Amino acid sequence: MSIPNIITLGRILLVPVIVWAIASNQMAIAFAIFIVAGVSDAVDGFLAKRFNMASELGALLDPLADKALLVSIYIALGTWGAVPGWIVILVVSRDIMIVAAVIVSWLVGKPIPMKPLMVSKLNTVMQVAFAALVLGSLGFGFNPTPYDLILMGFVTVFTLVSVSLYLVEWVRHMSTVEIT
Repeated sequence: MSIPNIITLGRILLVPVIVWAIASNQMAIAFAIFIVAGVSDAVDGFLAKRFNMASELGALLDPLADKALLVSIYIALGTWGAVPGWIVILVVSRDIMIVAAVIVSWLVGKPIPMKPLMVSKLNTVMQVAFAALVLGSLGFGFNPTPYDLILMGFVTVFTLVSVSLYLVEWVRHMSTVEIT
């Protein structure tokens, strides 16, 4: 167990705490924990790269932690009524489709390499920024307009482009699978 992996596991353990804070209307606490989770993501990535602590486990845990955090926050904020249901469905559906595609490719004996696309990284940045803005506005009582609408537009575009490119890549990869 490396230090980056321990930090990543800590981020995973923060997920239910953030969901509890949102469900309990403790938005300032949820915002603070979200910021801690974001900083921990940067720190574990820096340590893994800078000090050659990258591992296969970390390569699996880090995106899992990111997905667990973002999906949980979007679902909690959607349930709470702080973000529109359609954006929650879009964000969650993208992640479900990507995970399902990876599982299917693995099941048919043709695992797809796990390499994030640049648009996917931008998508994550937009999703994080939008969630942080919503949590911050709820926690500290400011009006996020028009920035919330702008970020929601970016989340929509980047999510749709990202899932489309992953789907194209997956179909290309799977088109060489032989049916027996």
